[in-house]
Amino acid sequence: MRTRGCGVLLHITSLPSPFGIGDLGDSAYCFADLLAESRQSFWQVLPLGPTDPIYGNTPYDSRSAFAGNPLLISPQMLFRDGLLTKEDLDGHQSFPDGRIDYPAVAMYKENLLEKAYAFFKAEIIEGAKRFNKNYEDNKNSDFRDEAEAAGGSERLKSRCFYDRFIEDNAFWLDDFALFSAAKSHFHGHIWSRWPEELRDRHHDALMKMKSDLSDEIEKQKFVQYAFFRQWSLLKSYCNSRGISIIGDMPIYVNYDSSDVWTMPEIFKLDEDKRPLAVAGVPPDYFSESGQLWGNPIYRWDLLREDGYAWWLRRIGHNLQLFDMLRIDHFRGLVAYWEVQVGKKTAVDGEWVKVPDDFFNALFRHFPSMPMIAEDLGFITPDVREVLNRFDLPGMKLLLFAFGEGMQANPYAPHNHVKNCVVYTGTHDNNTIRGWFEKESTIYDRQRLFCYLGREVSSEQISWELVRMAMMSVADVAILPMQDILGLGEEARMNRPGQIEGNYQWRMLPEQMKMDQRLKELTEIYGRA
Repeated sequence: MRTRGCGVLLHITSLPSPFGIGDLGDSAYCFADLLAESRQSFWQVLPLGPTDPIYGNTPYDSRSAFAGNPLLISPQMLFRDGLLTKEDLDGHQSFPDGRIDYPAVAMYKENLLEKAYAFFKAEIIEGAKRFNKNYEDNKNSDFRDEAEAAGGSERLKSRCFYDRFIEDNAFWLDDFALFSAAKSHFHGHIWSRWPEELRDRHHDALMKMKSDLSDEIEKQKFVQYAFFRQWSLLKSYCNSRGISIIGDMPIYVNYDSSDVWTMPEIFKLDEDKRPLAVAGVPPDYFSESGQLWGNPIYRWDLLREDGYAWWLRRIGHNLQLFDMLRIDHFRGLVAYWEVQVGKKTAVDGEWVKVPDDFFNALFRHFPSMPMIAEDLGFITPDVREVLNRFDLPGMKLLLFAFGEGMQANPYAPHNHVKNCVVYTGTHDNNTIRGWFEKESTIYDRQRLFCYLGREVSSEQISWELVRMAMMSVADVAILPMQDILGLGEEARMNRPGQIEGNYQWRMLPEQMKMDQRLKELTEIYGRA
């Protein structure tokens, strides 16, 4: 953790874009510039994995622990790479302002990616082969100079980059591409309903499927290449401007994912490959009946036998993508809430401990891992012991600070510690203004006003808490962009326990600006 830094929480999907959803194109670079001009040190994003409309397009329930989300690929960047034409970009439908229409965006992006892949296949994959053959066949002629002048060597270079990506990521990409192609072939059906020989990954059935779906498999690999190429360029640009990117990693994966299909043995499944138990949390601040997430539970006994190799690969992959990593639901890596399949709510679950040596193995492999532990909710002494033993920064939310018992409330600024990250709120909370107007009680407001020393209005409340976060002794302060803009409940990102209507908010083009007060407070409180 660095000393006295601050930054902004804004997911990529929330950026303005003419293509219906925020992406890795011009707006992302513009936002990085705004962060740098405001002397910010961090840009925090939500998980980048593929989302599914069945699960409300939440980035915390992905089909892969390793893959990137195709919806975040920028058409502008594909055009600049020569993979799309201007006509391709100009021909898109009109998308709503300020909200994401996921079905419309998915259909549009799928069509563009088909076109980009067709060009890439013809000009880069096949073109590089033709160039290489002709180059070898004409070593003693003028063809070499003419071919290089016509761009043949550039095609060969692009093919080399592509081949390197395929090789470096084969440990997850091969299975993910096959999984995605097969899922499309079976009209989106969950993998456990595929023919038994494919469900159980019989060798002959896999080989036949790879042959039958070879072009679709290659397309899926190209889509991942396009995503990671664009992400790498954006991250490099942010780093060059002094901005570190904080990523977010959910500890669980979706049951209908490449990971569970590929490695069913590391999850608690029955003989038909269906979950025996699922993940969730007991009743807490967010829900009186708890939250029943439905993700399959890990077989920690088997993970331990090979030194937690799958987890080490997953963490290593994320550390290549981000400068710092927030672990969502961190407490589930110490002890997790397990609910037997068939229960209607998460109330009837039990805590199950993760092997004590998991974190020892993790930090032996990554001795200086830059991690933020999401330690909200019901935190027991064993979780605190792990945080203290490995000196991991936790999170402090100001929206939790003004309930009863403020004197000892760990979220109240006077109780903050240096080694933590203070947030006004997260993607799971209302905005500051939304909380103030819709959720806070008269007693919450009285305590807040007493803490501030005066009463404030709805229009003032966001910046009062932004200032409070900046003043904190916490090493890092992270501010959701909605709070910097002073937006209300309409800009909330997620409502836990509700599937529909989440992760749709995005900025309007005219909101792509930073209030001068952000830079001033950053400098005044020594966070520049």
